Amino acid sequence: MNAITRLPFLSDVEEVADDRFHIPERVGQRRRYRTIWISDIHLGTRGCNATMLIDFLDNVDSDTIYLVGDIIDGWRLKKRFYWPASHNDVVWRLMKRAKRGTRVVYIPGNHDEMFRQFTGMSFGGVEIRRKAIHETADGRKLLVLHGDEFDTIMLAHRWLAFVGDAAYTMLMRLNVAVNAVRRRMGLPYWSLSKMAKHKVKNAVSFISRFEEVVAHEAGARGVDGVVCGHIHNAEMRQIEGVAYYNDGDWVEGCTALVEHGDGRMEVLHWADEIAKREAGEAQSRERLAA
Repeated sequence: MNAITRLPFLSDVEEVADDRFHIPERVGQRRRYRTIWISDIHLGTRGCNATMLIDFLDNVDSDTIYLVGDIIDGWRLKKRFYWPASHNDVVWRLMKRAKRGTRVVYIPGNHDEMFRQFTGMSFGGVEIRRKAIHETADGRKLLVLHGDEFDTIMLAHRWLAFVGDAAYTMLMRLNVAVNAVRRRMGLPYWSLSKMAKHKVKNAVSFISRFEEVVAHEAGARGVDGVVCGHIHNAEMRQIEGVAYYNDGDWVEGCTALVEHGDGRMEVLHWADEIAKREAGEAQSRERLAA
């Protein structure tokens, strides 16, 4: 039995019950968006910020959710099986959204490429696509894809990508340890790996070049913009007249791209959102105690 077939949620995709949740689903008013894009969750790894993603999913809602690749880390699961209850909670929440009417579109990336063979199929109400065209509320057409198609390292030197993945995994383990200490000290989430990436000149150059290549290809396909993930760097900018959007990740930045009802786009940094919410709650408690 391989690592993928051992995933608990694969045994019964039709049953989505609240009592399956390890972390109970929050009940209450949620922020409403027209569309949400999330990617690079890397379920099956210790670096995945599943608890923060669960908090995000319990506080937002939308008509459509795009899962823009690397949702499950098949590379890591093949080496060592790791699947805590919180990772299952993420999957069940997404499947529950699909069951209650949210359109959920899953576009596999390079780490979960094993699901690309199911392109065109529906899995528990989740549509599996190789790419998609999304039309915004203000009439713009956006190409949605993971982005590894434009990664020259991935295409030309696949072995090097695996070496880089191993180094990145080590950095993510250190990131988990650092934030465990910060939590005990009452400090907010902070990404060591994100800081390191932005300090390295070659990494900054690669990110910039990747964004330019993706935007150029989107322009050549006649669309107004592109939404991708892959490089774990949330961004919104215009490149040669093409709108480039990257929804970031849920191992470093913990970000999502959202579309408001009028077509306006925004990147949500969820660690900052939690910090603002907790500060507001603390102020409310102080006022009540006064």
